[in-house]
Amino acid sequence: MKKNLKKSCLILFLLLFGVISSLNTISHAAAQKLSKRKFTADEVNNVTIYKKISPAVVNITTTTLAYDFFYDVIPRSGTGSGMVIDPRGYILTNHHVIENAAKLDITLLDGSEYTAKVVGFDINNDIAIIKINVPEGKKLQFIPVGTSTDLMVGQKVLAIGNPFGLESTLTTGVISSLGRTLKSKNNRLIQNIIQTDAAINPGNSGGPLIDSQGKLIGMNTAIFSPSKASVGIGFAIPVSTMKRVVPDLLKYGYVKRPYFGLSNAITITKPLSKVLNLSDHGIIVQKVVPNSPAAKAGIRGGDNVVRLGRYKLLLGGDIIYSVDGKKVKTTSAFATYIESKNPGDKIEVEVLRDGKFMKFTVALENIPRPKK
Repeated sequence: MKKNLKKSCLILFLLLFGVISSLNTISHAAAQKLSKRKFTADEVNNVTIYKKISPAVVNITTTTLAYDFFYDVIPRSGTGSGMVIDPRGYILTNHHVIENAAKLDITLLDGSEYTAKVVGFDINNDIAIIKINVPEGKKLQFIPVGTSTDLMVGQKVLAIGNPFGLESTLTTGVISSLGRTLKSKNNRLIQNIIQTDAAINPGNSGGPLIDSQGKLIGMNTAIFSPSKASVGIGFAIPVSTMKRVVPDLLKYGYVKRPYFGLSNAITITKPLSKVLNLSDHGIIVQKVVPNSPAAKAGIRGGDNVVRLGRYKLLLGGDIIYSVDGKKVKTTSAFATYIESKNPGDKIEVEVLRDGKFMKFTVALENIPRPKK
């Protein structure tokens, strides 16, 4: 009986050993087969670009300071993406990624960590440049810059970033639309925005949007999503905007652009035009910055506080109806037109004051350096 039991156990062991050996053989064969897998041309393109670009994409961890009920300081952290644009350690990202950060921690693909400082930023276009000190002998991979002036709807794009803190993630898609506009945090319109269906999620902000040639065409900036996650509508700032902004950020820390000098103005909407018995277009000047080009030219702000429902309006000031003969429809459109000019340019502004139309010539100046 014992001999039969031992014999059965031996047979069972040999059978199990044979099964395991065969599984190992199959696994080894599968691995060999996988290593010889033939990729499609599109897959090869994806893999090649990822290997080339991902070392130039960094993870940004921000630390901001908040206060609790007892006014004790509470550090809070956030994450975003950035891209190396210069081997000396200059990194391009979104302004909203680094805004109000007390500390900026940068992690490269190889795991090395650095602390960055802010070089400059442009709130109007949601662009910022930060810098890390690169150790002597270390070579940073940087992003090859392309062009965004000849893009076409339907062409392939790739997004690399750190969504939800998951480092070095690749998503692919196409350009869904061109020429979109996007409001920056200070309500200025960012022009020529690229729309893509490549998955962009929180944490992707500041990462690159790459074309099939492996060159930078945009910076992933925002998504349209009720759920705060990707639904296939993402937006990227075009590289043409970055090319225009970055040189000033590197040289001055801000963008030298024309300055008019309105600190507060509101668009005349149809409901507002009916209530105030005004034309259906134009902007109401509420406050003018002292000693600004607008103030020097004679543009006036309001002096009469009027309550309309829950809102308080400062009325009695000039109403700007046109600039250089073109109708002014919104405050954003007016600001965009001003920014299309250069410091030193003169513009003609038509206003309504005390029921009479008047024209003023305003000499635009360099915008004052923004406070950090």
